[in-house]
Amino acid sequence: MNAYKFFLEFHSGFRYIVFLLLAVAVIRAFAGWFGKGAYTDGNRKFNLFTMIAVHTQILVGLVLYFISPNVKFVSGMMKDAALRYWGVEHISMMIIAMILITIGHSKSKKAISAEAKHKTIAIFYTITLAIIVVAIALMIKDVPGRTFFGMSH
Repeated sequence: MNAYKFFLEFHSGFRYIVFLLLAVAVIRAFAGWFGKGAYTDGNRKFNLFTMIAVHTQILVGLVLYFISPNVKFVSGMMKDAALRYWGVEHISMMIIAMILITIGHSKSKKAISAEAKHKTIAIFYTITLAIIVVAIALMIKDVPGRTFFGMSH
């Protein structure tokens, strides 16, 4: 197995963990926010672990970005939906998602009340999750043979 195949398989499999962690973090944050629950050390650790998972996924994605045969900066790449997706859209959206989850986590640490902590996580992690879902939807639209949770070569 070459490096590209290893990183592709890792990135493809790890996305399920990231998606699940984000979904659970969002649900927990909204439950804590609207249920006026305490912001426990368990909440903090789970949210931190979710952010670390997103960062790990982005780092593996960046490695793929530079070794992938799918990312080709060629004349006319912006006219080719698949090349544009991999070369510009996917990486841009994922970096934005990583920045937002980091800002959300940082702001939640600075918030005073439990409600403000939950609210901050709920808002920023939901936006992050939405960006990731939109990026996946664009992949399905622009890259032939791709499905939401499956991967076709």
